[in-house]
Amino acid sequence: MIHNEYAAPSGEETEFFGIVNVLRDHGHNIRTYTRTSVELGRIKLGLARAFFAGIYNPFSAKYIKTLVRSFKPDAAITQNLFPLISPSILPSLRDANVPVLMRVSNYRLICPNGLHLRGGTVCERCRNGREYWCFLLNCEGNLFKSLGYALRGYTSRSLGLFKKNVSAYFCSSHFLRGRLIEAGFDPSKIHIIPNLMPDKEEFKAADSHNGDEYVGYAGRISEEKGARVLFDAAAACPDIPFRIAGRVRHSFRLSNPLPHNVRMVGFLQGYELDDFYRCARLLVNPSICFETFGISVAEAMLHGKPIIVSRIGVFPEFIQDGVTGILSEPGDADDLSNKIRYLWEHRDICDRIGRAGKEKVMSEYSSGLFYKKLMTVLEQLIDIQG
Repeated sequence: MIHNEYAAPSGEETEFFGIVNVLRDHGHNIRTYTRTSVELGRIKLGLARAFFAGIYNPFSAKYIKTLVRSFKPDAAITQNLFPLISPSILPSLRDANVPVLMRVSNYRLICPNGLHLRGGTVCERCRNGREYWCFLLNCEGNLFKSLGYALRGYTSRSLGLFKKNVSAYFCSSHFLRGRLIEAGFDPSKIHIIPNLMPDKEEFKAADSHNGDEYVGYAGRISEEKGARVLFDAAAACPDIPFRIAGRVRHSFRLSNPLPHNVRMVGFLQGYELDDFYRCARLLVNPSICFETFGISVAEAMLHGKPIIVSRIGVFPEFIQDGVTGILSEPGDADDLSNKIRYLWEHRDICDRIGRAGKEKVMSEYSSGLFYKKLMTVLEQLIDIQG
């Protein structure tokens, strides 16, 4: 299993190591190869090395060849490969007759920055082989970085590093699958496997704990996650308390001062995050980008909490409006604040939606169901390759 971790914790890391643990729990022998973007701040000329490694890293390719000879894997599961691992490993796996299953957890196979977002609005200019727009529009706010993103996207696409060397792909939604098909990926190779959620005994209880109630948000605090929309909605509901959990992205500037009813509680995980969900009356995710799943949304639902999400990306597929959650117009703080107030003032509707959402997640996103679907795809690939 192969993954380049991000500089800050993300849902992708949660999912990757969750899959590792599920496979090990079922008796599979797993070898992981991971790098972390944290290394860039520790090594000499880190950003320059990431620039070239993201385009093509021969050292990663050589390491994978050595690993394959010693470990002799039946299959490889890859996730994010940028910037330190790079798609250079894929031909090495193909040459060794190792089938590759890639988990697609963002839009990086289509969009250089993986978000389809620029300047706070959805952007799709780089589709259909036009990665140069990432540089021309300076999507990353840094020309050197934007150039690196554009070049690595162009190189991997023009050399067919993904299309020629990946045996199959899996993602969690029809929305993302459709995007890949539009970009020319073989539909027969793209499988839908619902994301993996934890099987925790305490989630089976009928009632959720209610404590110091508030409207909660858990996740990265950034432009693409709709943080500005969230703060504007909070300002429009001055009598309702808001709690924001997560790290502030370095490029995002918090309002100063924040609305008086907003409290930042920092990055939470484990039991602290569980308590955060349990004590909230409702949760929101006002993302303005094409989300691929939203781990925090499913976690909130698993705790029996109603969730308000943007009508964008996978959310309209994942949430049945008014039944398992509430859909809000992306980027519209007035619409979000109105729906927050409506749920806040109708506890019976909160409870009904919370129960329905919890039932959905527990029935469709269990580790047992995930494992069964994953193994169906892996066994097919191994049989074909064999």
